[in-house]
Amino acid sequence: MEYHFELHQEDEGWFWAECVELKGCLSDGDRVEDLKLRLEDALNLYLNEPIGSNMVFPLPDKKLDENTSFLRIPVKSNVAFAMLIRQYRISNRMTLDQAREKIGLKNRNSYVKLESAGNPTMDTISMVIKSFPEINLNECFSR
Repeated sequence: MEYHFELHQEDEGWFWAECVELKGCLSDGDRVEDLKLRLEDALNLYLNEPIGSNMVFPLPDKKLDENTSFLRIPVKSNVAFAMLIRQYRISNRMTLDQAREKIGLKNRNSYVKLESAGNPTMDTISMVIKSFPEINLNECFSR
């Protein structure tokens, strides 16, 4: 999963960029290489919502992939996974407990960890895939 950032250069020689899809997600840097690292940090922090949040973020606009003027910044896989799980639950009007029950997790805390940028096991990911087949987990991985 990669979001698109519009790059700007100031007269003083420093750079800044803002995310096209996520208003308010931006950063700056003295060099483009530094800027990209800062943008990745800013993007992952922006998308890593607190537990129980009902915030739904737009997914990257794939039509923008063709525009080479944008910086494409990847989301960490664990952040993207947590975001997709949370968005699926919210868009299907499920409570945390309803989502937990559907996946078959034993306690609420186990489900809550899925919506945070943790490190789920392959068994847990497999349970999510079986329970929520509509979620495209390929979105979690950058090209």
